[in-house]
Amino acid sequence: MKSIFTPWRMDFIKSRKPDHCVFCKAGANISGEDKDFIVYRGEKCFVILNRYPYATGHIMIIPYRHCKNFEILDDEELSEMMVLAKKFISVLKCAFEPDGFNIGMNLGNVAGAGIADHIHLHVVPRWAGDTNFMPVFAGVKIHPTDLEGAYKAIMQALEATS
Repeated sequence: MKSIFTPWRMDFIKSRKPDHCVFCKAGANISGEDKDFIVYRGEKCFVILNRYPYATGHIMIIPYRHCKNFEILDDEELSEMMVLAKKFISVLKCAFEPDGFNIGMNLGNVAGAGIADHIHLHVVPRWAGDTNFMPVFAGVKIHPTDLEGAYKAIMQALEATS
């Protein structure tokens, strides 16, 4: 079996785990959008930049309601998640010009969920050749922009595509 090493995830693994749900807290915070990197608020879900991205522009679509299990999502939440995924693929294409996307959920800790108690959908832009030697040999993941830069680019693209 081939092993895949992701040393850039160590910051997340080692970070102190809060006593509260970070997604519920972010979803409830209507005053500090920039600080939380929330890029869009829908009726049932919000869209936020991942603080520990796999790639530049990695967003998550999260229901406001604290929900751990996929099968408990109501039809409106699930529908809005998919509609927002479709919308933000266009936004991310405008902002970053990726060659493709990974879209998915990690359901449960054993499936790779970093925050397993609040379901969320990942939308990860991908580029040809974006898997290079740096993560393997240097223990470093290269992102061409920081979170603030990605946030600004997404907000500009959201305005341009709306």
